[in-house]
Order: sequence, then structure tokens, then C-alpha cells
Amino acid sequence: MRILATLLVKEFKQIFRNRLMLPIIFVVPVVQMILLTYAASLEMKGINMAVVDQDYSQASRLLVSRFEASPFFEINLSTGSYQEAENELTSDHVDVILHMQHDFELKLYSEKETDLQLVVNAINATEAGLINAYCTQIIADFNGQVRARWFGLEGSGLLISLDIIPKYWYNPLLDFKIYMFSGILVIIVTLIGMLLTALNLVREKEMGTTEQINVTPIRKYQFIMAKLIPFMIIALFELAFGLVIGRLLFGLPIVGSLGLLFLFTCVYLLTVLGIGLFLSTISNTQQQLMYMAFFFMLTFILMSGVFTPAESMPQWAQKLNLLNPVAYFMKVIRMILLKGSEFRDISREFYSLCIYATLILTLAITNYRKTS
Repeated sequence: MRILATLLVKEFKQIFRNRLMLPIIFVVPVVQMILLTYAASLEMKGINMAVVDQDYSQASRLLVSRFEASPFFEINLSTGSYQEAENELTSDHVDVILHMQHDFELKLYSEKETDLQLVVNAINATEAGLINAYCTQIIADFNGQVRARWFGLEGSGLLISLDIIPKYWYNPLLDFKIYMFSGILVIIVTLIGMLLTALNLVREKEMGTTEQINVTPIRKYQFIMAKLIPFMIIALFELAFGLVIGRLLFGLPIVGSLGLLFLFTCVYLLTVLGIGLFLSTISNTQQQLMYMAFFFMLTFILMSGVFTPAESMPQWAQKLNLLNPVAYFMKVIRMILLKGSEFRDISREFYSLCIYATLILTLAITNYRKTS
């Protein structure tokens, strides 16, 4: 224990003496948490719309006013020429065209149904889907308002309108920042736990310190623990600090047990530390490590469900995602913070990561002994 404690003191001194490492550990995560939480949002505002109103009726003007009142749309062009609006769309000046033909109100009165056209720029499929959803919601509200005002009770005694009042659990205000902040926190903890650990070990290899350690009485497990434990402590500190920032700046709800969250984080960090250690054993330079770490980190993060639900991926991708430790933590941190989940709710993920951590650490340590 005395040797390990001495090595830990030496590692912490080495970390705090590194002028490049300190900003990466303490400044960059804070900037990322604040900026990315606002920037990485699926909410869209300022959608540019072109209105082609060839009817100029009360109904068409009423529908246009609904879009004007929406915080999501800005009507950049109002014209009677569809060709003009299409030119604006193809030149990327507008995102969507709302087209109402000359018989829009007449059909609505006489046939109680009418047609309108939405033309959406779908180069970005996600953006197009959101625009279509926003437009559909506004048109549906308009439809209910018009039918209630103009047609009233129909012969069968049906209700004029039906008000649906939704209630959203766990995030009542649909605040996307709460959802994104927890995901960004996972990414930051992962970067510190996996990438910085691996870089530190490879740096020792490049400097020749590893060979010097091999001829000392220090055992390999003591050397490895001294390299892993400091970054595990720093990652836990980043998690705690991030929760404070999220609470103060974004009103992040902490419904569940913090003790359970930190317990799960410790198991998760053992897993990513093992991955970092394994990558360091098969890399001879920091450049090689960065290439491999970039591949794994990018794959893990994009498949983790940070932006879109992992359940929406194809079945083969969901099965492959069982090897993605970030996906486990991404799911659990939101369950604990937002839903207040207990241990029985996350037991499957907890025990899966325990097995994962055991296997990857065993593989990494075995491979380290072979190559050092």
C-alpha cells in the first residue's frame, strides 16, 4: 500500500504540473457542458416559410395567421406564384412551402374537406421530419378550430371540439436542455476516463519510463493502478461538478439517488479505463492511439442514444450496441436523474457492465504484461 500511495502522489503531481492537461481536465469540460447543451438541440426555430396563397379567402388567411403566430416559423415570402416560391426553395432561401389553391375555402365549405400542399426541403432528413411535424400540428389545430366555428354540431349530436390536454412525465416542460445535458455529461466522463488515461500511459511508453519501471521493485499491478486511479477520481469529480452546473444553470432534476449514480459510474469507469488501457497496450505512439480512440469514441457516442433513441436503430445495430458501454451509462444516468429509477430498474445494465469491466480489464492487463 505504501508503494501504491507513493505512486499516486507522484501521478497527481505529474498531472497538476502539466500545463496542457489542467485546462483539458477542468476548463474544457465546463465550456462543453454549457455550449453544447444549448447548441445540440433538436428544437427548431426560425424556419423560413414561403406561402403561396392563390385563394385569398378568410380560411387561407386564418391558416397563415396560425403560422405567423408560431414561434417556429418566419414567413419570408407571401405570393400567388408557386414557381416563385419553388425558386426560393431550390435556392435554399426557404425551408418549406405552404401552397393553397384557388378553391381552398370553397371545398372546405361545400365538401367539408379541402386540399393543401406542403413542400419541404428534405436534404436534412431530421430537419424535414421536424418541420413536417410542426406544420402538421398547426394544420390540425386549424382544422379543429374551423370545424368548431363553421360547422358546429353536426346532425348526430357530436361534440363541437375535443380538447386533449397532454401530460408529460419526467420532463413536463419538454425542456430539451435537460435531456442533452445528461448525455453531454456522459461524454465528458468517458473522454476523461478512457482517452486521457490511454494518452498518459502511451506517453510513458514514448518517454521510456515504462522500461525504467520494469527494472524497479514496483509490481505491474501497482504501476497500472497508479495510472488508472487518478483519472477515475478526476472523472468522478467531473461528474459531481457537472451535476452542480446542471442544477444551477439548467435546473437539472435529480430525482433518484446520487449514491446509486456514483456506484454505477464507478463500474462504468472501470470499463472505459480498461478500454483505454487496452488501446494503450496496442499503441506505440500517441498518434496511433488518437486514431484508434477516435474510431471507438465516435462509434460509441453516435450509437449510445445521445441524440436519438437507441431503440430506433435496426435490430442488428441494437444487438451490436450490447458491446457499447456508453449506451449503458447514457440510459442509466437519465433513468436515475429524470425518472428516479432504483437499483432493481438498472440491475441488468449494472451487472452487464460488471462483466464487461472484468473481461476488458483482464484482457488489457494480460496484453500489457506481454508488451511492456
